[in-house]
Amino acid sequence: MRITLAEAESLAIGALVASGTTHDNALDVARALVAAEADGQPGHGLSRVPAYADQVAAGKVRGDAEPVLQDRGPTALLVDAADGFAYPAIARGMPRAGGMARASGVAGMAVANSHHFGMAGFHVEQPARRGLVALAFGNSPAAIAPWGGRKAMFGTNPIAFACPRLRGDPPLVIDLSLSKVARGKVMLAAQRGEAIPEGWALDAEGRPTTDAKAALGGAMLPMGEAKGAALVMMVEILAAALTGSHFGHEASSFFDAAGEPPRVGQFFLLVDPARFGGDGFGARVEELCAAILAQPGTRIPGARRLELRARAERDGIEVPDALHAELARRAGG
Repeated sequence: MRITLAEAESLAIGALVASGTTHDNALDVARALVAAEADGQPGHGLSRVPAYADQVAAGKVRGDAEPVLQDRGPTALLVDAADGFAYPAIARGMPRAGGMARASGVAGMAVANSHHFGMAGFHVEQPARRGLVALAFGNSPAAIAPWGGRKAMFGTNPIAFACPRLRGDPPLVIDLSLSKVARGKVMLAAQRGEAIPEGWALDAEGRPTTDAKAALGGAMLPMGEAKGAALVMMVEILAAALTGSHFGHEASSFFDAAGEPPRVGQFFLLVDPARFGGDGFGARVEELCAAILAQPGTRIPGARRLELRARAERDGIEVPDALHAELARRAGG
């Protein structure tokens, strides 16, 4: 079924509010999920709503949580998500962290006791639109084994980077999971009864598998093999140890309503480029982009995402009939 972005947002809000989420929190969640749909990332989109709603109803996520912001210094902000959704916590904290970065040049924002933060690029694009360079690090429930092991211990631990462009262009956004693919793609394949490509994951016995359900019970493989596994550990420390949150092997699943709140963490670093590169920062970024595009067959990271976004804004998005019916049922429509 094809629906507009506004209709998608309304469906998500309705389903979340019906489960016990406040309207303001549901709005922050819905905006991020619909943005992921528009950008061609359905694994971080509307497919998450049923699980989110079930977790609110079960008390695994506090749908009425009010994030608590604590200044820990002129350039340090701690946001306690209070076992609620990550999206409201990040949305409430980012303007204050951005003000700190503009005042001092650099600022860090730690988000603790949090939940799935979806498409990491969504969060860094916002400060980049206001002239800041932004980096994001987030951990998640165990999905990747330490290199040489077979038991999942680290999350897929996405990282993202964004910086402003000149001439009013959308920010440059680079967003990647440190597994070979985002675990949400495996989840979607499992829901649809589809196989996954070889090289994505291992089963519970540490054997390569193309069975999506077996992969969810096993471990994802890191990008870049041993080097990727080292990056995963780095993000685990920045997102969990630095924020006082759960490590991946301590966190409950984002996909079901069983267990205690996952209480994972996110860390954001914001930089005012004018404090370092001066007025020349934007020009240098454009020079680099131009040099890349001068080679045939190249493209700037995020170009396809922006094409998909423009199409979604114009034509709407395709939502599987079963998912649309499920969201409408939950929303009472």
